[in-house]
Amino acid sequence: MSFETKLEKYARLIVQSGLNVQEKQTVVISASIESYQLVREVTKQAYLVGAKEVVVHYSDEEVTRMKYENMEVEDFNHVPTWFSSFRNDYALMNACFLYVDDEDPEMLAGIEPKKISNWQRAVKKACKTYFDLSDNMTNAWCIVGGATQKWANKVYPDMSNQEALDSLWNAIFKAAKIDDEHDPVELWNQHRRSFEKRVNYLNGLNLKKLYYKNSKGTEITIGLNDDYLFAGGGSYLKNGVYNFPNIPTEEIFTSPNKDDVEGIVFSSLPLSYGGNIVDEFYLRFKDGQVIDFGAKEGYEVLKGIIDSDEGSKHLGEVALIPYHSPINELKTLFYNTLYDENASCHMALGIGFSECIKGGIDMDKKELFEKGVNDSLVHVDFMMGTEDLMIDGILEDGSHVKIFENGNFVF
Repeated sequence: MSFETKLEKYARLIVQSGLNVQEKQTVVISASIESYQLVREVTKQAYLVGAKEVVVHYSDEEVTRMKYENMEVEDFNHVPTWFSSFRNDYALMNACFLYVDDEDPEMLAGIEPKKISNWQRAVKKACKTYFDLSDNMTNAWCIVGGATQKWANKVYPDMSNQEALDSLWNAIFKAAKIDDEHDPVELWNQHRRSFEKRVNYLNGLNLKKLYYKNSKGTEITIGLNDDYLFAGGGSYLKNGVYNFPNIPTEEIFTSPNKDDVEGIVFSSLPLSYGGNIVDEFYLRFKDGQVIDFGAKEGYEVLKGIIDSDEGSKHLGEVALIPYHSPINELKTLFYNTLYDENASCHMALGIGFSECIKGGIDMDKKELFEKGVNDSLVHVDFMMGTEDLMIDGILEDGSHVKIFENGNFVF
């Protein structure tokens, strides 16, 4: 199968399953200029299913790097009106949003972390309408991978430029279940059904806590909210449309009780955040809050994440992914959260999900917070799953039920 055929199948999957574009709906795409081939194919596929308009916002990594090198720290506290209006206005139009995750993992290496955190915090505030409509399951959004040269060279440093780029594209296609024989949309319908069995089982257990332990030193107990819900694969929007926010995805996840986390967790893979790498780090929790942390690489970046706001010191997500997941079987470190988080159990500092508590999509932020779902301007996933990870569910009577053994589901 040619690259062009694979790209066409990938784009069709993105449009029909990732975004599930509806007739007369506007599609907004954000990508780097290197991903123009994928963007053009997605645009074509979106119009084929009846999209009203496809709006593309391109970025250039080198220009972005120069911006961070030359602007002052305080300049990143200001978000231009055109930028916030672009996001907020299209969100109010019920547009769906595609993000092509294609950046160089070290794009902003060496940049003062406060510049990055200031900008991300300012964007969250200025684009509140946009984020609220995404968080409460009104607008569809999807994050997908797109191979670029610098990312490929980071993942495959011993290959020539073309070999590395081809290898990264092949890994992206494989992770998205693009092959010669099958319709990817139907394969993802089957993928959805495989999630539902485990989600229904976990939601029927009436769990009170999760207990994690592995040989890296992780030993942590995480409380779940009353009326918790696990979700997995895709999501139902308020209008009943089902979409997959991430391609690929292998995770089943929930939002824990923000104030009921005790113990320590060690990372198992590097975290690429804002163009910087954070590696070999740990977080220690008491009463739900990070009280101690350390990192062999990227300490200041990690500190910036934790200090983003009060909510960034608490967990907003725990996600279960078997160690022998299809993405982990690729035996590739992507230095990209979209891929690495789907090869490993992970957790996230920051905001939780409205879909992870009964009736949550009809609650406002205050109501969710009162139910125990964390709120924050950030959501940062970090990988902590290992081949020997054990996870027990703790029931109301204190008894345990096995969920993970040796890094994999037991059911």
